Amino acid sequence: MSKERLYLFDTTLRDGAQTTGVDFSLEDKRRIATLLDDLGLDYVEGGYPGANDTDTEFFKSKPAFRTARFTAFGMIKRAGRSAANDPGLNALLNSAADSICLVAKSWDYHVRVALGISNEENLAGIAESIRAVVASGREAMLDCEHFFDGYKGNRAYALAVAKTALDAGARWVVLCDTNGGTLPHEVERIVGEVATHVPGGNLGIHTHNDTDNAVANTLAAVRQGCRQIQGTLNGLGERCGNANMTSIIPTLLLKKDFAERFETGITPERLRTLTHASRVLDELLNEAPNRHAPYVGDSAFATKAGIHASAILKDPETYEHVPPEVVGNQRRLLVSKQAGRSNVMASLETLGLSVDKDDPRVQSLLDEVKSRESSGYAYESAEASFELLARRHLARVPHYFSVDSFRVMVERRHNASGDLVTASEATVKVYVNGDQDPLWSVGEGNGPINALDRALRKDLGRYQKHIESIELVDYKVRILTGGTEAVTRVLVETLDHATGKRWLTVGVSPNIIDASFEALIDSINYKLLTDGATGD
Repeated sequence: MSKERLYLFDTTLRDGAQTTGVDFSLEDKRRIATLLDDLGLDYVEGGYPGANDTDTEFFKSKPAFRTARFTAFGMIKRAGRSAANDPGLNALLNSAADSICLVAKSWDYHVRVALGISNEENLAGIAESIRAVVASGREAMLDCEHFFDGYKGNRAYALAVAKTALDAGARWVVLCDTNGGTLPHEVERIVGEVATHVPGGNLGIHTHNDTDNAVANTLAAVRQGCRQIQGTLNGLGERCGNANMTSIIPTLLLKKDFAERFETGITPERLRTLTHASRVLDELLNEAPNRHAPYVGDSAFATKAGIHASAILKDPETYEHVPPEVVGNQRRLLVSKQAGRSNVMASLETLGLSVDKDDPRVQSLLDEVKSRESSGYAYESAEASFELLARRHLARVPHYFSVDSFRVMVERRHNASGDLVTASEATVKVYVNGDQDPLWSVGEGNGPINALDRALRKDLGRYQKHIESIELVDYKVRILTGGTEAVTRVLVETLDHATGKRWLTVGVSPNIIDASFEALIDSINYKLLTDGATGD
């Protein structure tokens, strides 16, 4: 039995650019476009040529895609103008795009209120614009904006918009849940009804996540006939985001109900790059990855309950719905006060430490973890600190350096402009392994921890080359007990710009500076250890 083809249409470079805090540069767009093409997507929508300088420049030449169609987005012609005399439409037609996706109102309420024209004028504009795209030799498609709200408000007109685009030559008619408020049972019913008027092979679906149902709505639409799927990598998009391609793609390929009926351009080899693609996008945006993201998050295949870990070691299918490696992720059996020997053994195996399960050091390590967590440590997140603890417990961590002392000063003063500012300065005295003379370093920062971090990483002698590419990118503080002598836990996340790898370390102390410094030292020691630096 032959499978039906689904076409994946990515809008990260347009819808994703509407995410709060996201502003793609031209180079960002080029890198992300290549990333999406490498993943095997059928369409990469690059933006809106003519709307801004970045998108206009991006569409001057076609990227060297292997499989994806380079797609431009824009509006149908304005009312009162011909297609030939509409600057916006002509910017699309003059671009290097393979396909052009136009957007038009499909809710008569918006036609009347937002556009201020008649329903007939809107339909005529759609037909003329689609015909202009087809005449240019490009693949034409129409995003029916607010389709589901429009269908519920005026079914006949929403259908007329869809059929007008199809009759004018549109390859795809895309049903958009622009406000993101439609629920899966509504999507399934409406798409099923529309498919009796517009062939499913010409229908697309575009959903937003305002009720946290964008992926569910997309899958419901596929079940009822839509064969083009629009979404964004990591679910980027305005407000609550768009349908998340990093969830949709593996579901289509790995879940029986879809995998047996449909095929996409994503091969198993390309699917294994999904987690990498997700994290590269986060890195470009300088965003911390969503640890709890389905399929690609650090916690997607993480288990810290001892009973669960024991079962997973016997057969991963007991607690995993798909193997993590098929999406490029990995299994993580965490060590915590809820863990058992199975967690410890699995973690040691992951670290490449071969220890017999009856070795008394396994139980003593578990006892130490539980004791330390009772005093405030948390190792299920700070896996780098756990690795150092485990290796030290097994006497397998070289000694690289020791901090003899440190001092932090915070001063509030007026700067040269007369503004009142707070400045932090830190001094550290470090002995590098094998050196008789100490290294003194001073660092300034926008806070005491930042100053300490800069001072510590300023000069580590022979080890400096190993730490030049790392940066503290996240810092979290949690107060564990009340009162003025509260115990503080600090989690530090470090990024290695040379490899893209991130790791977390933990420190605990009644003094927030001591807790932070402990986590910082663990972070540097972890980097030296993983680099294979030599010590005593």
